[in-house]
Amino acid sequence: MNNILATKEVTKQFGDQMALNKVSLQIPKNSIYGLLGPNGAGKTTLIRIINQISYPDTGEVFFDGEPLRPNHISYIGYLPEERGLYKSMKVGEQALYLAQLKGLSKAEAKKRLKFWFDKLEIGNWWNRKVQELSKGMAQKIQFIVTVLHQPKLLIFDEPFSGFDPINANIIKDEILKLKENGTSIIFSTHRMESVEELCEYIALLHKSEKILDGRLSDIKNAYKNNIFEVGLEVDQGHTLLQELSEKFQISSSSLDSANGHLDLTVQLPEGNSTDFLAHLSTRANVNRFVETIPSANDIFIRTIESKNNDE
Repeated sequence: MNNILATKEVTKQFGDQMALNKVSLQIPKNSIYGLLGPNGAGKTTLIRIINQISYPDTGEVFFDGEPLRPNHISYIGYLPEERGLYKSMKVGEQALYLAQLKGLSKAEAKKRLKFWFDKLEIGNWWNRKVQELSKGMAQKIQFIVTVLHQPKLLIFDEPFSGFDPINANIIKDEILKLKENGTSIIFSTHRMESVEELCEYIALLHKSEKILDGRLSDIKNAYKNNIFEVGLEVDQGHTLLQELSEKFQISSSSLDSANGHLDLTVQLPEGNSTDFLAHLSTRANVNRFVETIPSANDIFIRTIESKNNDE
């Protein structure tokens, strides 16, 4: 079985509000899978169903090839967007308590906590109360507690919330190491730059439905618009720019006549890039000819806007 988790036509409704409408997903093992969507799309509802906090009205959920069962929760680690540490408890006392809830013995929990506290350089926090910590410091504790029992599947909901850029990078690197060591990860965020850096696969939910999913690189290729960034060295820049503008859709251009540099962004007819490049080579020295690949943010916005326009 190549999927750590799969949902089959999962539907969940709260009164008259449809939260999930026949959502089917396949989360490959040992991957980082981005679960994306606007607020209210159904992401949190799906995560709660995976964690068995709530249950689908119809549909099925499979964990590692088996129908999802209560005992599977011990193989899942969940870091929710809304944090839940007890503010008046000491950090070490609370971390031990939460680790034992995940099935670790006190001795094993202490051993693993020491490893992580040393790794993240927070050993001196052990006897401090949570209320004395900054939001980012408390977030480090919750990250440790989430991964401590070495689950097969980790679910991170906005894991970088509250972190400064340095600590966000530290946690990002740890997430990548967990993946390299065989952990499968569901990553829910509104930060598209994090999706670019971390995710191999994505699913996009909108108004309770899945409207896009697959390998991120394949989706990017499917969303290409045949747009190229071109850099030229040319003697008659004005003449060439005017000629190209009459034949092609140029969205931006910059001409430095003194130094003979012309930069432009052009959208070409499908399958015309080779002929266009050959033509340019007869008129100028081509320094750059690069196809523009849409970002995850571009795809997110375009897909949502397209869906809204269709409704």
